[in-house]
Amino acid sequence: MAAVDSFQLLFREMSRSCGSYVEALALVGGLYAASRAVFMLRDCCNLVRVHFLPRMIPCKKLRQRFGDWAVVYGASEPVAQAYAEELAKHGISIIFITQDQTSVTDTAAWISQNYRVEAVVIQVDFSLVQAANVKPVEELLRGKEIGFLVNCLEQSLTSPQSLSLMPEQSLLASVNKNVVAASVMVRLVLPGMVERSRGAVVNISPGACCRSLPWRVTLAAATGYLDHFSRALHLEYSSRGIFVQSLIPFQIASYRHYPLASESASSCKGWFVPKPDVYARHAISTLGVSNRTTGYWPHTLQYCLMRRLPEWVRVLGCRALVCSS
Repeated sequence: MAAVDSFQLLFREMSRSCGSYVEALALVGGLYAASRAVFMLRDCCNLVRVHFLPRMIPCKKLRQRFGDWAVVYGASEPVAQAYAEELAKHGISIIFITQDQTSVTDTAAWISQNYRVEAVVIQVDFSLVQAANVKPVEELLRGKEIGFLVNCLEQSLTSPQSLSLMPEQSLLASVNKNVVAASVMVRLVLPGMVERSRGAVVNISPGACCRSLPWRVTLAAATGYLDHFSRALHLEYSSRGIFVQSLIPFQIASYRHYPLASESASSCKGWFVPKPDVYARHAISTLGVSNRTTGYWPHTLQYCLMRRLPEWVRVLGCRALVCSS
């Protein structure tokens, strides 16, 4: 009994001396939980503001807000073609710039026939960015009120590849087509946009590589460049009426077959892997609302989760995907 009494006495003395520390730790824990709740509420409000309100509340027509013509670079990519079709629905004429003209001709004909807008295709090889390559584009754009520029990253970069095994010429061509050419295209359209005090630049690159990953060095580098390039441009030119957006989608299903209006083409493979036209319909509603977004609310949920994962988890997942492919 004496031992029990001694333990109780010791416990009371220790509790009395540690009470202030326990209260301090409880206060810190409460503040941390409150901050997490505030951040979660902020993310939820931002999700509604960017992805749902613009689709429910009608806004000023895109053509009146930005201009009559859109230039789409990287037009052979399915998501770029789908984005162009969404612009054409708003009465905006399209200029496709691509290295492979055959993959875009049918798309241009479909858009022109169904939406009664002009759709022009120009074939340019930006593997070597030279003045001779840029001049035909500059001549075509002269005299046109370019309201939109859409740069789309080449999706062939998404396949795993080791930098040491990549041929030097392929590396140079990849950098030219995805980094240098995108910058040159922005340089071509900016003077006219600044003069008219309106315009929109949209750079599309995979959101999965907003964090560095092994075996996707060139993709991560090009994505990082376009992302920061877009954000810096927006800070510089937003006061002049030009909206610059960095679109960072996750996985999008690929198809190249028209008509897009068919039921099978417009249906999703799933919430998290939408068809290009489904993604484009969501993404274009965020234009003028958010300068950096995934463009599609399930992808925003994925991005929020990815930001909270430690780097070793992402690297382990990347290695598992590479080994299984």
